[in-house]
Amino acid sequence: MAIAWGLFLLVSGFLVGHLIPRLPMLIITRLPTFNQLFPVHPRPIPVNPHLISRVLQMRTMRRWGLVFTIVPMLFGWMMLKWSVAMFGMGLFLAGGWTLLSWLLPLAPGVANSPWTIEVAQQLQMVRNLCDSEDACCESPQPEWELTAVRCAACRATLLNLARPDLGRPRSDGKIKGLLRIWISDGGPMMAGEEE
Repeated sequence: MAIAWGLFLLVSGFLVGHLIPRLPMLIITRLPTFNQLFPVHPRPIPVNPHLISRVLQMRTMRRWGLVFTIVPMLFGWMMLKWSVAMFGMGLFLAGGWTLLSWLLPLAPGVANSPWTIEVAQQLQMVRNLCDSEDACCESPQPEWELTAVRCAACRATLLNLARPDLGRPRSDGKIKGLLRIWISDGGPMMAGEEE
């Protein structure tokens, strides 16, 4: 019985420690005032200055999450030293894992975050292309769909990049939506398709 209780405390600490750094991304970005300029989920989002600003805001939320990793690591260390060691171990491991996974690149040249300056720059380049003479059609309407940025007018693929979570309240319900985002860490649920 003691082993089962210890395992329960470890897993509970790990889950709490994994959730705490993601709170800014899960709560702040879903506030109604934060989402007034965007269509409801899962409709495509027009590529405009508001979208580019949102990518940069999500990047800032991720950085706030890095600050929040201090909480489970500090409390975990304190609990390891003076209190419930198994719960503290779970907190400390989850906070450390999150910190390392968010700071270290996935592979050389591959960012560990779906919201980077490069993504904002690519979206701005799409917008610039649509405003130029080299646009895909006469009246381009670039929209970021689930798997790519496409023109709503002519359906041309303008950027092969899957859409990550952008903070909109999800259509599949609050609890299910938050669990999905917690599991995917805000990344796209599907990769971009080749065309």
